[in-house]
Amino acid sequence: MVPEAESERFTVAVETVDGAVVLTLAGELDHDTAQPLRDALDEALVPGRRLLVDMAGLGFCDSTGLNVLLNTRLAAQEAGAGLELAGLHGPVARMFRITGADGVFPVHADVTEALRTPHGEGA
Repeated sequence: MVPEAESERFTVAVETVDGAVVLTLAGELDHDTAQPLRDALDEALVPGRRLLVDMAGLGFCDSTGLNVLLNTRLAAQEAGAGLELAGLHGPVARMFRITGADGVFPVHADVTEALRTPHGEGA
């Protein structure tokens, strides 16, 4: 397990589970807190690797956080990797729904469901 990256309002923990790299987010993801997520995603992005972002502990995500994920999705596609989301809820799910971003990512109810689903398939 990789050590947790954190700020006062945001944390990202990284671990490998069943061959997937799971990034567990907690707190508020915004312009001031996005760098630890950028760094963790950049480090985890390896050709052919499945990245799963667990957003269940995320209480807030602004356009900066959304752009980090969208840019990583494009980089993952180019590298032959995958980026999937799990645990969208509340205001975070609403923001993804309103922007249409929930339609460009495979999205799962939670990490357990995601790990049972073949790589790249969303709920």
